[in-house]
Amino acid sequence: MTEAKSPFVTIESLAQYFHVSVSTIRAWVRQGHIPETTYIKLGNTYRFNRDQVADALTLMQKEAELEGDAVTATGVVGSVVASSNGDEQLELNFDTDEDV
Repeated sequence: MTEAKSPFVTIESLAQYFHVSVSTIRAWVRQGHIPETTYIKLGNTYRFNRDQVADALTLMQKEAELEGDAVTATGVVGSVVASSNGDEQLELNFDTDEDV
């Protein structure tokens, strides 16, 4: 029997997926870019639903594009791209000054 893969990943895994630092993920959580409904927090440990985070960030980007200048206000802009293994992956562009 095979074990079901958990939909939740560590903060390090999420940072690697989005090609950003762990501190960037923490900043996005603090700033509300990553909604509370997309992760579980127990003490200081986070587990993120990667697909839900990607969907939330993509939706945020689309809403920002509709509002025009809101794209620069959020500091998070991205697009879905194909990764080397054929999966879709969210590629984010962000202001490095807001990374910390």
